[in-house]
Amino acid sequence: MATAAGTIWVIAETNADGTLAKSSAEVATLARTLAEAAKASAVGIVVAADPKAAAHELAGYVPRVVAIAEPAADGNAWAQVAAQRVAPILASEAPAAVLTGAGPDGRDVAGTLAALLERPVLVNATAVAWDGGPSVEMSAFGGKLITTSAFADGEWGIVTVRPNVVTAEKASAAGKVEARKADGELELPVIKIVDRIEEAAAALPIEEARIIVAGGRGIGGEEGFKLVGEIADALGGAVGATRAAVDSGWIPYAQQIGQTGKIVKPQLYLALGISGAIQHKVGMQTAGTIIGVNRDPDAPIAEFADLVVIGDLFEVGKALLAELGSRG
Repeated sequence: MATAAGTIWVIAETNADGTLAKSSAEVATLARTLAEAAKASAVGIVVAADPKAAAHELAGYVPRVVAIAEPAADGNAWAQVAAQRVAPILASEAPAAVLTGAGPDGRDVAGTLAALLERPVLVNATAVAWDGGPSVEMSAFGGKLITTSAFADGEWGIVTVRPNVVTAEKASAAGKVEARKADGELELPVIKIVDRIEEAAAALPIEEARIIVAGGRGIGGEEGFKLVGEIADALGGAVGATRAAVDSGWIPYAQQIGQTGKIVKPQLYLALGISGAIQHKVGMQTAGTIIGVNRDPDAPIAEFADLVVIGDLFEVGKALLAELGSRG
């Protein structure tokens, strides 16, 4: 089925159970928004051993989805397999842009496509607008500089989008799914997955949490994070941390938020003992409400938080726990 020139393509990722990855729903929402601005169309691609579930989920966000059943995607590194199945489709079209997530698989599929198709890549987008082509905002130098980049005139390329910078929103009507068979043999070596190791993490992933209670250098150590965890449990939220706390060994890297960690978008972000340096800010600045607790009234977090409590975080934290307990 031919596709009109100027299409914005989304290369979707799947979870281990075959469902659509949350980041892909976000990227698909962005692609649909850009397509509306460009007066173009948005199309998703799912490559998996059984793409049916993820493809129908993706069709909730874009008008059309191409589902490619590829047995080699099961038990092997997904990105290299997916890129080889997607590349011929993109080569035969005239895309306006190709979007994918900026996670490990998204980065790998973007890099492989860049090599196969000899196309440029803009990475770790924190925002994308349409200005005759994708105008990509990126954070550089540890978040101290925000840059805006675009592809050269007449060029199309690949953009990787960081998680949680877009809110996933379904379209008003579900799109159509087009099943395609994988054509030809895979030419690149298939990388077999020999083992999977799941990292022990909080019951609630911070990327999906509606409430996050985060601790920084001011927490003082692992004991301090017990208080953070108690408050998070009382609020039904997850525990986050700054890089300083992770580097000190007080909490696992899986909970790190910021430029070199995860980008989160909770409804409430409670920052305990966090100064609010730009490297951390870029990971949580889109939270609905930001509350900081810090002894220093001149801490950078006071410049962008919705509310700042000046005081000892342990005294404030214990008082908060007592109040939450009294409310049952």
